[in-house]
Amino acid sequence: MARRINYGKIAVVVFLTVLIWVWVDLAKTEEFSFSGAAISVAKSANPGLWVSFNEEPVVSVDNVVLKGPASKITNARRKLNDGSLVLAFFLDAEQEGMVNPDEYPLDVLAFLKKSRQIKQLGLTVESCKPEKLSVNIVKLVKKSLTVECFDEDGNRLEAESKPSKVDMFVPEGWEGEALTAKVRLTRSEVEQARVEAVPKKPYIELAPGQIREAAGTVEITAPPEEDRLSDYTITAATLGITLSQILQGEYDVEVENLPEVIGGITIRATSEAKRAYEEMRYQVILEIYDEDAKSTEPPKRKLIYNFPAKYVRKGEIELKNPDQPAEAKFKLIRLPSAVAPSNE
Repeated sequence: MARRINYGKIAVVVFLTVLIWVWVDLAKTEEFSFSGAAISVAKSANPGLWVSFNEEPVVSVDNVVLKGPASKITNARRKLNDGSLVLAFFLDAEQEGMVNPDEYPLDVLAFLKKSRQIKQLGLTVESCKPEKLSVNIVKLVKKSLTVECFDEDGNRLEAESKPSKVDMFVPEGWEGEALTAKVRLTRSEVEQARVEAVPKKPYIELAPGQIREAAGTVEITAPPEEDRLSDYTITAATLGITLSQILQGEYDVEVENLPEVIGGITIRATSEAKRAYEEMRYQVILEIYDEDAKSTEPPKRKLIYNFPAKYVRKGEIELKNPDQPAEAKFKLIRLPSAVAPSNE
C-alpha cells in the first residue's frame, strides 16, 4: 500500500529552510564605501528666504559607508556601478527647523540616516565626510527691478521690456545698480525680437552660478538693426595651405590663379572685425587632400575664408557675396627629394 505524502510537513520544512537562509543573510552584514553623493538645497516654498551652503546650492559628500545585509549591499553596489542608482539628497530647510535667517549647523550623518532613499535600500549609513556642514539662510525682500537685456556674450542690447520692471525677492542690502533683473537672448531670439515680441523670464544671480527667475515673463522687443557693416576690399591676403603628413615633404603646391585667390576679397564687416581679419596669419586657406596627388587633371577647390570666429559669431563679418567664394586651381609637383633613387 502506497504511503500518503504529507504535504503539510513538506511545506513546513521548506518554510523553515527559507527562514534559516533569510536569517543567515541578515546575520551576515557587510559594509560598502562610495563617494560622489550630493546634497542639494530643495526649492523653498518661502520665496523670501535664500538657503545655501555658504552661497553654494549643492555640496558633495564623500566616503559614505553603507552597512546592511550582504545581499542588499551587493544589490546597492551593482546599481551604483551600472548607473541605475544615483544617491542624491535634498535639504528642506524648513523640515529641519531652519526657518529664520541665520547660520545653522547640519549633522550630515544624522541627515543621511533619515534618507528615505537609503531606507528603501534596506541599509544604514555608518559614516561620511564631511560630518558637519553650515547652512546659511538669508532673508530676501521684494523690490522692483529694472529689466535689462543682454546677448549670449554678455553685451548689453538695445531692447525694450514690457513691463520695464518686475518685482522680485533680493537680499536686503541690494541697492542701486544691483537692482537689475537680466534677460539673456540668443542670436536667433534677437532676430525674432526685431519682428515680434519674445517672452522671457527675467532672473537675478544671487551668487555665481545661482540663478533665481521671476515668477512671470516679460515681452522683449528690439528695434530694427542698423546696418553696422561696411564694404571693404582686402587686397593683400595671405594664403595658407594645409597638407596631410602623407603629402608633406613629398609635394609642392603650385596655385595657378594666385592673383585671384589672394587679391580683391570683398567683405562686409565692422571696422573692428575688418582689422582683426587683416591681423590673422592667413586670410584664406586652401586644403589639399591626399587623393589630389592621384588626380590626372589639375584639381580645383573653394577657399576657406579664415574670418575671426568671434566676429563671425556676432555677425560682424562676412563675404559680400557668400555664394561666390573664390576657387583655387592648383597642381601638386613631386619634389626631387621624394623621387626614389635609381638602382642602376
